[in-house]
Amino acid sequence: MKNTFFIILSLFALTSCEKEINLDLADQSGNIVIEGNVTDQAGPYIVKITKSVGVSQPNQYPAVTGAQVTLTDNAGQTEVLQYIGQGKYQTTNFVGVSGRTYTLNVQAEGKQYTAQSTMPEAVDFEGLSQDSFSFGDEKSYTLLPIFTDPIALGNRYLFSFTINNLTKKYMDVFSDNVNNGLANQRPIILPNDDNDGRDHKVVVGDTIHVEMQSIDTNVFTYYSALLQISNGNGGSVTPANPPSNISNGALGYFSAHTQSEQNFVIQEVTTP
Repeated sequence: MKNTFFIILSLFALTSCEKEINLDLADQSGNIVIEGNVTDQAGPYIVKITKSVGVSQPNQYPAVTGAQVTLTDNAGQTEVLQYIGQGKYQTTNFVGVSGRTYTLNVQAEGKQYTAQSTMPEAVDFEGLSQDSFSFGDEKSYTLLPIFTDPIALGNRYLFSFTINNLTKKYMDVFSDNVNNGLANQRPIILPNDDNDGRDHKVVVGDTIHVEMQSIDTNVFTYYSALLQISNGNGGSVTPANPPSNISNGALGYFSAHTQSEQNFVIQEVTTP
């Protein structure tokens, strides 16, 4: 499976925090793929529309031009996005606010696609705490995101990170099904194998850039399935085809989420 993202799994299995997800892995090459995000940070916000390609084809996703893309929210805000090239449609004045429900409408190639996402309230991302463990002579590092889950059950989080200035992005999803209302105890596991050059083994001095998103349940389900696919369940098209929250058979996702970021430089661990 050729995925838009590269994934590293955490110590906790996904099945411990969400029910089993049935994946549609049929060949869907040529389908519309919509990737849209609205955040609580200043825009502009981007909706990218491309076509999926078969697994045997190069990683070149045809851009969809001439679409009409509209964003609205339940507070009366609405905007038609402007095309800026490479399949990307961009807002000008639209503002993302926690607690609002956002609707995406796309008219493309004679079909109508819609999606909704409610932006959760922001959860304070206080920082990161380093730890390490060893297998034989190999040392691996973890980073614990420091935050306290709200008392209400049902919070979902997406964590993504990059290493130094590399473009490869790793991600994981967290649920409060186990640790509801408490300080987070679940670490992010950093890569510990160069994997023939396909990964970067984290060492002392590396800078880890971590982004925390509070996401809604449908988006959590999408990324949980994406993680399952990347964990060896296979697939036949790219981008990945987990359960989308977009109507009419489109692949991809639409996410209204909060966003905060932290940087951390890996330190030498001294043994007492």
